[in-house]
Amino acid sequence: MDFGLYAVYTLLIGAVVISIVLPVFNLIKDPKALIRTAITLAGFLVLFFVAYSLSSPAVTPKFIAMGVDEGGIKLIGAGLVVLYICLFGSIFAMIYSETSKFWK
Repeated sequence: MDFGLYAVYTLLIGAVVISIVLPVFNLIKDPKALIRTAITLAGFLVLFFVAYSLSSPAVTPKFIAMGVDEGGIKLIGAGLVVLYICLFGSIFAMIYSETSKFWK
């Protein structure tokens, strides 16, 4: 293999390790941030489980040909529902933020 490819792998692994380790150190320094992080993570898990329960397990012949079963289709549907909720929630938050600044 090429030296450049090894360099990219090394830098990628280093970036992943640093991006995991540094937030853990910051959470240890500030335990209140750990509580906020746990609440946010719990909110996302609740959002995902609601989206998973709302998604349809209908299997079409196209999905069967690709080897996707009912569980996979429900996960895909849940991912799409979470994406839509986060997308429209962020758009609403931007609009609300700008209009509240305008009226103050």
